Amino acid sequence: MDIELRSGCPINLTMEVLGDRWSLIIIRDIMFGNRRHFRDLLNNSEEGIASNILAARLKRLLSLGFISKRDDPSHSQKAIYSLTEPAIQLVPVFAMIGAWGRRHLPVTEDLSIRAQLLEEGGQSLWDEFMEDLRQIHIVDPVGGANGTVTSPVLARLTAAFLEVREKMAAGVA
Repeated sequence: MDIELRSGCPINLTMEVLGDRWSLIIIRDIMFGNRRHFRDLLNNSEEGIASNILAARLKRLLSLGFISKRDDPSHSQKAIYSLTEPAIQLVPVFAMIGAWGRRHLPVTEDLSIRAQLLEEGGQSLWDEFMEDLRQIHIVDPVGGANGTVTSPVLARLTAAFLEVREKMAAGVA
């Protein structure tokens, strides 16, 4: 693991690994958006990451063991990025960060609905989601990337997001 060891503090070491501006966003986009190709991560991020930054962060996340990379059998010039177990175990962290953000920051309803559902679902939903993520990222990463293996939890979170987006577009929310 290529991290700077300023101390043995677990909070400091975690921040050394995940505390830059983009690493958690990339993991979030892979986890909650099932964005598994470079182009999807580049073009579909709400935050608009630059291609050189994305490439550098993917390389770092690979070297740290948070994601894996394999050739995409459907296209010779594409790679599929998948979460590894350490990244999958960040689900409760994402849930807590999202819950904190919903309480203390000016979030939008559409972008916070998944955090709300994760908070309300608690540990049992987090465990279910982590098991789903293991299936689509570790057991069958190709099937997870092409949609033949899916996550029921991710489908529920995505449906809620799309429902809120539709209401907002219609001026209902």
